[in-house]
Amino acid sequence: MRLDRLLSNLKFGSRQEVVELIKKGFVSINDKVITNHSLKVDPNKDIIMVGDEKIYYKDEIILAMYKPVGYLSANIDSMHEVVVDLIGPPYHRHDFKIAGRLDLDAEGLLILTTSGSTVHQITNPNKKVIKRYLITTDDIIDEMLLKRLLEPIRILDGNNEYYLAKALSVNKVSSNEALIEIDTGKYHQVKRMFKAIGYEVINLKRIKIGNYNLPDIKPGEYVEIKKEDIL
Repeated sequence: MRLDRLLSNLKFGSRQEVVELIKKGFVSINDKVITNHSLKVDPNKDIIMVGDEKIYYKDEIILAMYKPVGYLSANIDSMHEVVVDLIGPPYHRHDFKIAGRLDLDAEGLLILTTSGSTVHQITNPNKKVIKRYLITTDDIIDEMLLKRLLEPIRILDGNNEYYLAKALSVNKVSSNEALIEIDTGKYHQVKRMFKAIGYEVINLKRIKIGNYNLPDIKPGEYVEIKKEDIL
């Protein structure tokens, strides 16, 4: 990859601004100052410094985040804080895509990746990737009603069109808490499934995607993981 293209992709400036940065001697590769902006580099192997900042690069970066309540699962929004704003060095220069969003008032496991292919593998309904949620309802849960979610139940999607949704598993864990697993993820699906049996979901926390469980981290924190951890 050309040096100027790499640094521009990593948000050190426009292509022209990066060219000037390199020409002025602010960039070094393997401890040698470089002024040739068109030099071909291997960011997986070369040690690239821009000033005092060392470039962090991988062909794919995957982060597992504990999304806090009140953050939008988005890269930018004019009204709400977004999860991407929580990402700091050395990952902050990369563009992340979100694999399976959570509502503003929901919390829990969120996967962010630099690979569109991985997003597709996690979110495509045909892939049947299981998601597990811990939900809290507004009332004491009747186990007989809860078991109805194991059969197809008619609910609305994001386009206000009806479809049939069902849980792969559902278990009551306390008077008003339950664990539910699904392998789809349509608009407000879990909330609408519980609404269909008479309950309001007052808290929703995703605790597992595929093979990966929410790690022992605080809301707003994240860890780097591998694709094999999930799929």
